[in-house]
Amino acid sequence: QVTLSESGGGLVQAGGSLRLSCAATVSGRTFSSYAMGWFRQAPGKEREFVAYINWNGGRRSYADSAKGRFTIFRENAKNTVYLQMNSLQPEDPDVYYCATAWQSERVESTPDYWGPGTQVAVSS
Repeated sequence: QVTLSESGGGLVQAGGSLRLSCAATVSGRTFSSYAMGWFRQAPGKEREFVAYINWNGGRRSYADSAKGRFTIFRENAKNTVYLQMNSLQPEDPDVYYCATAWQSERVESTPDYWGPGTQVAVSS
């Protein structure tokens, strides 16, 4: 069982930065055994993949919209995964969610566990 809780959202000016955090509470397995992902969803739109990190940070992947601006990283000792977002643009505001799955290969497509989300807003 995994419980996820995001934080760090807020209002930022265009071109600014935010760092989102996702704290995990796990049972049955260690946090370090889970691959993790970040997703986002705008009102009226489908939830979309943003970034993925494997168990030790050795493999990461990003949506095209995030490449070069966002960085996903993790601290297994703190049971936490982060999303550093730079150069935020007016099209970036969304609710951002962290997620994970029992099988690493499903994190990007069909996660089993989701956090409640954190809101990001960008002012122009």
